[in-house]
Amino acid sequence: MALHDDLLNTGPDAPLGDVVGLWQGIVGSIESYMMTLWRPWVGYQLLIALAIFAVAHLLMMALAPRLHAWMRAREGWPMWRIRWLVVLHKRLRAILFVGLIWLVVIVMRDVTWNSRSYQLSIIANLATAWLVVALTTRLIGNPILRKIVRYGAWVWVTLSILGQTDTFTNLLDNIAFSIGTMRISLLLVVQAVLIIGVLWIAARFMSHTMRSKIAGNADISPSMQVLAVKAMQLLFYGMAVFIGLKTIGIDLTGLAVLSGAIGVGLGFGLQKVVSNLVSGIILLLDKSIKPGDVISLGDTFGWINSLGARYVSITTRDGKEYLIPNEDLITGQVVNWSHSNDFVRLDIYFGTAYGDNPHDVRRIAIEAAMAVPRVLESRPAVCHIVGFGDSSVDYILRFWISDPTGGLTNIRGNVFLALWDAFAANGISIPFPQREVKVLEGSQLRTTAASSDLREDTADAGRTPMPD
Repeated sequence: MALHDDLLNTGPDAPLGDVVGLWQGIVGSIESYMMTLWRPWVGYQLLIALAIFAVAHLLMMALAPRLHAWMRAREGWPMWRIRWLVVLHKRLRAILFVGLIWLVVIVMRDVTWNSRSYQLSIIANLATAWLVVALTTRLIGNPILRKIVRYGAWVWVTLSILGQTDTFTNLLDNIAFSIGTMRISLLLVVQAVLIIGVLWIAARFMSHTMRSKIAGNADISPSMQVLAVKAMQLLFYGMAVFIGLKTIGIDLTGLAVLSGAIGVGLGFGLQKVVSNLVSGIILLLDKSIKPGDVISLGDTFGWINSLGARYVSITTRDGKEYLIPNEDLITGQVVNWSHSNDFVRLDIYFGTAYGDNPHDVRRIAIEAAMAVPRVLESRPAVCHIVGFGDSSVDYILRFWISDPTGGLTNIRGNVFLALWDAFAANGISIPFPQREVKVLEGSQLRTTAASSDLREDTADAGRTPMPD
């Protein structure tokens, strides 16, 4: 008993005393409420609430299938509207219960005394608050954060109904620790989470809205669109955290030394990350590459799918997606096939026999290349002699295309195939290497061959000729 008295008299600065006070307040409210259940009208109101819940359940069973079928027929609606319809469909019973119980409360207040609808009003307030919390927390994208905010709001609503918010607030405020002159309590942390959470949701909504508007502006280049979206996200989220901390009264100047130490540590430990981040900003500013460009980096050839803060996504012709660090694109040699325009010149090499007229070969090669789809007629192909080889006259054929995203190997193969058909139709041959072997006098191979010929001649001379 003495220990119990000590706990109750610890004062407002002791967390344990607040815990006991909060528990006694909750128990007292429950006991007081249980005592009121012996009154006839209190029991009647509870029965009315149960009846309303049963009616809401029956209405939900009747209306839910029809609402679901009506939702499936809304094919042209935007996705966000369909998602909210799904949320309302899941909460249909709660919505019907809130509507019906408030209707009953209004009617009972008009036809009888207010005391005979007091318990129904409490239940209606609780149901309405819980429904509003359940619907509004759907705006939070993170499932874990959504549950934390939802259950925390329900607890706060329940404490408000019981009249224990002041005791609970004192309890959270007394659970604290100090860092220098800064005092951080559990109440401060809860307030920071709530305020920053609301501001974070607002910043997320604004960033999504601005991103859709920027993406729909055709006057802004793709690289500048990515840069503008990243800058706005950094601005909105940074302002959300800064305003939230200032709202709850945290002096950010006290964190200057700590943030400086953390910054130095991050600078040494995350050099590559910071380098890629800065390289990404440079790539967005100088517009050397942008989404949709066709580039070659080493053995990787493909088109840029997206520009990230740390890497560039490149999709190749075989469907592979490479994540190239931004630093490699800044420090390495990159071939951008579509930097200033989409025109690309391709070269292929071939050879013909010395007996073929080179003037005819050049003309036939140019005509064959120009007949291939994707080869540009506005930039005619050219063919030149580049040398006289050991067994062929060597040529180079140059032609232009304007769609490098369609591939380079396939268009080269089509031009080679067109050359093969054109040469076959005009009697032009593609030679293969030929070699002449001369046996020198006095060599072992020559001596062996001469001995073999002598033995064959002697054998032929010793045969008896057959009579005619």
